[in-house]
Amino acid sequence: QLQASGGGLVQPDGSLRLSCAASRFTLDEYNIAWFHQAPGKNREGVSCISGSLGTTNYANSVKGQFTISKDNAKNTVYLQMNNLIPEDTAVYYCAADRGWIATMIEEQYEYWGQGTQVTVSS
Repeated sequence: QLQASGGGLVQPDGSLRLSCAASRFTLDEYNIAWFHQAPGKNREGVSCISGSLGTTNYANSVKGQFTISKDNAKNTVYLQMNNLIPEDTAVYYCAADRGWIATMIEEQYEYWGQGTQVTVSS
């Protein structure tokens, strides 16, 4: 199972760090991706990190703004989000799979966390 947490209400230009913790498997054997779904919109990939090499990738819209990382000792993947803008408001989900590579393609992922709400507003 995956547990996403760390969301909340933040002012524009603020920061949040989301966490994705696994309880029944070892994250360094899985690719992990973060997705977000804004109100009225489809779910979109934000970032991903591969299980074996820790290779990262980002959606163009968040490059330089978000950073994905993992702590194998804590079995947790993080998404550091800086300089947040109202358009970043969404429910953020983490997902895991054991595929060959990490992508931001929703259909790749087998395990999903429950989502955590991020609201950017003054």
